[in-house]
Amino acid sequence: MKRFQQTVRAAAVAAVLAAGFAGAAHANKPQAAKPWADLGRPPTPAEIKAWDIDVRPDFKGLPKGSGSVAHGQKVWDEKCAMCHGEFGESNEVFTPIVGGTTKKDIETGRVANLHVDKAFPQRTTLMKVPTVSTLWDYINRAMPWNAPKSLSVEDVYGVVAYILHLGDILPENFVLSDQNIAEVQKRMPNRNGMTLDHGLWLPNYKFSGKPDVKNTRCMNNCPIEGDIKSMLPENMRDAHGNLFEQQRIIGPTRGWDTTKPPRKEPLAPKS
Repeated sequence: MKRFQQTVRAAAVAAVLAAGFAGAAHANKPQAAKPWADLGRPPTPAEIKAWDIDVRPDFKGLPKGSGSVAHGQKVWDEKCAMCHGEFGESNEVFTPIVGGTTKKDIETGRVANLHVDKAFPQRTTLMKVPTVSTLWDYINRAMPWNAPKSLSVEDVYGVVAYILHLGDILPENFVLSDQNIAEVQKRMPNRNGMTLDHGLWLPNYKFSGKPDVKNTRCMNNCPIEGDIKSMLPENMRDAHGNLFEQQRIIGPTRGWDTTKPPRKEPLAPKS
């Protein structure tokens, strides 16, 4: 019995000593790294270059190169016309790229058909876009739809030149390049149509400008559900034909009969 007690006492002392050594070791051990410390790595210069492709309105980022209207038409017919039509008129899915601009718009830089009192039936790309860099950048990064970023620099220059030729902005023998694109910008029909004269664009707008939105901060009994509504302007109701007839034959119908006045209630799901 006495030997058993000695054995138990020795085991207890050993356990205490072991716990003490473990605590000391833990105290001297460096603090564990945060679980995300080893995630990821800095990107390589090549990886940054592959994504750093934006072209700004001042043409910073525009690659050197050129493309003719004739080359652009060839690329357009092969890779663009299937969605956007042979002359930029587009199809039932995509809105027209060309149309609605005049020689007078090219002179003034303001598209007259964008005025509310004109009620022009369709707002095309060339009516709205103020900068040619926007066309270049978007086509370069996103077109064609089924193979984005597959166009060469010459292809992009050519397609932009062809679009501008369809809009009577460039002649058919024009070669668009990084050397003359700034001059072409001076002929964009809506180049003066974008205003910076509002709060979110003015420098230090908190002091010198007015914000675009005004509201009162809610501190008590605030609404917890948003009221989401949408509307279709009258001049756009039949821009692409009757939406009701373009719905799939199963599932809920989200479109309305655009040949009739707007409905107050959505259609019930088809049976």
